[in-house]
Amino acid sequence: MKRFYKEVALTKAEGGWSIALDARPVRTPARALLVLPTPALAEAVADEWRGQGDTVDPASMAMTGLANAAIDHVATDPAAFAATIARYAQSDLLCYRADGPDALVARQEAAWNPLLEWARARYDVAFAVTQGIIPVPQPEETLSRLAAAVLTLDPFTMAGLSTLVTISGSLVCGLAIVEGGHNPESIWRAAEIDEAWQVEQWGEDAEATARSARRYADFATAAAFCALCRNRND
Repeated sequence: MKRFYKEVALTKAEGGWSIALDARPVRTPARALLVLPTPALAEAVADEWRGQGDTVDPASMAMTGLANAAIDHVATDPAAFAATIARYAQSDLLCYRADGPDALVARQEAAWNPLLEWARARYDVAFAVTQGIIPVPQPEETLSRLAAAVLTLDPFTMAGLSTLVTISGSLVCGLAIVEGGHNPESIWRAAEIDEAWQVEQWGEDAEATARSARRYADFATAAAFCALCRNRND
């Protein structure tokens, strides 16, 4: 749509900060007031609106999109949304290992074992790890504790976590960024071990490379979004 505003400003609102376009508050697609929980996140969202040209392209405003999702979808039913994310623990990427070759097995162990150890210590849980793709059940206590951990998050962090988990295929990877302070780029490399191995063996495919770049951009944005949610200094 055509850009309809000149000035973008932050205003204090109940529960956080809102974005004003020529003094008119921004609303979500569901018409709720767009209120951000931290000034840092509000500034990042405002910058997306400032960066629009003659037309407003929602696809170029990833932070705004995540904030909209947090308000319109997560906050309306946090328990249901948390349950959807938590289901990834049933088939977490880190629990499904290659049975060969040895070099790939070693890479997975080196990158994935420390993440599972972190989760074991952080949440006092156990994981069933297997080789191959045949599903193996995880302990019920593990599933319930990880689900409870997701539910403790605020709606904005939960929205960002959802993207991290769905892209990586791992609840543990997402939680390691959101709650463990792990470096997002390192987590991305861990989640992409299998894909990187295939590239080494068979060479790069242009479409696959472009797809991976888009996935990484979305992953990095979600990680940054979650970090901005934690910065609550006024």
